[in-house]
Amino acid sequence: MQDFIHSYQELQVYQLAFDSSVEIYQLSQGFPEAEKDLLTRQMLTASRSACASIAAAWGKRRYRRAFVATLSDAQAEAAEMQTWIQIAMACGYLGGEAGQTLFGRYRLIFSALDRLIGDASVWLKPLGEEL
Repeated sequence: MQDFIHSYQELQVYQLAFDSSVEIYQLSQGFPEAEKDLLTRQMLTASRSACASIAAAWGKRRYRRAFVATLSDAQAEAAEMQTWIQIAMACGYLGGEAGQTLFGRYRLIFSALDRLIGDASVWLKPLGEEL
């Protein structure tokens, strides 16, 4: 697998997390002003962190433990996003279809990260090899 993927930007899970983060930003622009410092900030932080943690994990592929731990951080952010999405839906800030779509994407991101963690040895780089 690693012979065909040369950067984290090529990972489908990264692309899905990135696109979802951008969509969260766009949708959050319609949230009430009172939520700008609360729910909006939490959602933007978690969605961006999920994406950034995948990138950071890619840079830690020389060390299995660090790689897996950082992917686990990305998973935690994806799970957190599911909670924020549910809250936004319950408060009426996200419509049912948009909310369900985003919730499903973060479920997919979580599962894809689970597979990356399970196959971590496939993605590791030997110490002498350039990243």
